[in-house]
Amino acid sequence: MQTHQDINEGALVRKITWKIIPFVFILYIISYLDRANIGYAALQMNKELALSAEAFGFISGIFFIGYFLFEVPSNVMLNKFGARRWIARILLTWGAVSVACGFVQSANQLYVLRFLLGVAEAGFFPGIIVYLTYWFRQKELATTVALFTAAIPVSYIIGAPLSTWIMDNVHWFNWSGWRWMLVLEGGPAILGGLLCYFYLIDRPQDAKWLSQAEKDWIAGELEKDRLAKPEARHLSTMKTLSNPRVLYLSFIYFVYQCGSLGIGYWMPQIIKGFSDKLSHTQIGLIAMIPYIFATIVMVLWSRSSDKRVERKLHSAIPLAVAAAALGTIANVANPFVAITLISISLAGLYAFKSPFWALPTLFLSRETAAVSIAVINSLGNLGGFVGPSLIGYVKGQGHSAGTGLMFLSGLLLIAFLMTVFIRIKENRGVVAPDLRTAEPK
Repeated sequence: MQTHQDINEGALVRKITWKIIPFVFILYIISYLDRANIGYAALQMNKELALSAEAFGFISGIFFIGYFLFEVPSNVMLNKFGARRWIARILLTWGAVSVACGFVQSANQLYVLRFLLGVAEAGFFPGIIVYLTYWFRQKELATTVALFTAAIPVSYIIGAPLSTWIMDNVHWFNWSGWRWMLVLEGGPAILGGLLCYFYLIDRPQDAKWLSQAEKDWIAGELEKDRLAKPEARHLSTMKTLSNPRVLYLSFIYFVYQCGSLGIGYWMPQIIKGFSDKLSHTQIGLIAMIPYIFATIVMVLWSRSSDKRVERKLHSAIPLAVAAAALGTIANVANPFVAITLISISLAGLYAFKSPFWALPTLFLSRETAAVSIAVINSLGNLGGFVGPSLIGYVKGQGHSAGTGLMFLSGLLLIAFLMTVFIRIKENRGVVAPDLRTAEPK
C-alpha cells in the first residue's frame, strides 16, 4: 500500500495538472470565442444590420452588464451545487444563447442576446479559479492560473483565423458568413457542458484516479497552506461585497478590463484601417501575432511570480508596460510598429492576470475567496463595458480609436500605482498579508 513517504510530489502535481488543466483550458477557449467573436462579426455584421460605431461599442460592452449582475449569485450557487454541476449549466446556457445570436435581425435583438450571454456565462471564470484552489497549493497557484488563463490569448490565436475563415468561406443556404460563424462557434459550448458534467471531479477526495495516500497528501498540503495564513478570514457574502480590500482589487481589475477588452474587441477594425486591401482572413492572421507573443510572456511571467513567491510587483509591472505601449499606439502610423506596440500592451495585460488572481486567496478563506473573486471579477468586468463603449463613442464623434486608447493608457497607469501601494507581508517563502497593514492606502 502506498504511503506518504512514497509520494513523489512533482509527479503528483503533474498528474493533477494534466488531468484538470487541459480540460478547463479548452472550456475557457470556447468561452472566449463566444464572447469575443463579435469583434470579427462586426467586419460584416455592422453593415448588414446598419450598426453605428456607438451601437457596436454598446453591443460589445452590454455583455458585461449581465455578467456583473449575475456573477456573485452564480458563485453562491456554485458553492451550493458544486463546480461540476454548475459549470456544466453555465456552458449549456451560454452555448444556446451564442447560437441564437446568429439569428438576430436588428440591433435591439442583439442587445438583448448579448446581455443574456453575460448572464449565462457569469460565474464561469471565478468558479474555475476557486476550483483550482481545491487541488493546487498556494505556491503553484500563479502558474496553474496562468496555464488556465493562457486560454484567453490562445482563443484569439485560434479564433482570429477561424472566425474570419468561416466568414469568408461559409455561406450555406445564402446565410451571411458572420451568422454561420456565431452559430458554429456556439455549438462547442453545449458539447462542453455535457462533457463537463461527466468529467470534472469536485474535490480530490472524490477522485477515483488518485490513491488514498495521494488524497491524504493533497489534503495535508492544502491544510498547511491554510495554517500558513492563520488570520485569513471567513466573511459573509454581504461583508465580502463591502470589504475594502475586495473593492480596492475590484477597481484595479476594472481598469485592467477597460484596456484589455478595449483592444480585444476593436483590434480587427484597427487592423482593417491599415489597408483597404486586407481580406477578413488576412486580418485574422495578423491579429494572431499579438496574442502569440502575449501567451508566451504570460506563462513565463507567472512562473517568475511562483519562483519568487511574489505577487504585488508581478501584478504591477505589467500594467506599467501596457500603459506605456497603449499610450504610444495613438501616435504611430506605421502598421508594423503599431502591431509591435499592440503585442507589447497585450503581453503586459495578460501577464498581470495570474499574479493578480493569487492576491485574494492570501487574506480570505477558500469559501470567502469564491465570493470575493466573483465580486472582483464582476465589478472589474464592468470595464469590459466601459472600454469598448468608450472607443466606440470616440470613433462615433469623428476621432480615431487611438484617442480612446490614450485615455485607457492613463487609466492603466492609475491601476499600476494602486497595485504598487498594496501592502503585503512575505513570511517564510509563503506570501501572507499582514492584515493590520493590508488596507490599501
